[in-house]
Amino acid sequence: MERILEILENDCNTSPAQIALMLDMKEEDVVAAIEDFKKRGIILKNKSVINWEKTDKPIVTALIELKVTPQRGLGFDKIAERIYQYPEVKTVFLIAGAYDLTVIIEGKTMNEVARFVHRKLAPMECIVSTATHFVLKKYKVENIIFDDKIEDDRQVITL
Repeated sequence: MERILEILENDCNTSPAQIALMLDMKEEDVVAAIEDFKKRGIILKNKSVINWEKTDKPIVTALIELKVTPQRGLGFDKIAERIYQYPEVKTVFLIAGAYDLTVIIEGKTMNEVARFVHRKLAPMECIVSTATHFVLKKYKVENIIFDDKIEDDRQVITL
């Protein structure tokens, strides 16, 4: 059954009929498995990965590392829950290392992202420090390579 998940993770548009053919299964068994995965919270959402750099929509992505003071009895969960409520926040990870949480946010401009950090994240009483890193270019996201191959059109010059 993990193979069904792998196929859907690679391309959520793969139909149950195609999956059944690929795995030599009955289509109704594939449909039942997918429904079971949804009920159990294994499949959360079907999503497209968009290369926004090829559109006119301005998007700035930033990774913000947060050092936090965990709340007694609640640990990091309550802090993460408070942070992920903001619509700018796309991802929140608990990490091991110098920082405790990594937050990925999106905004229209670097200034908008900076204001979000300055006005909403940094003032939280549980936040000890932040480190903001702006994404300059995306090469690979969700196992999809974004980089267009650029032809080297330089010419040889000999003296």
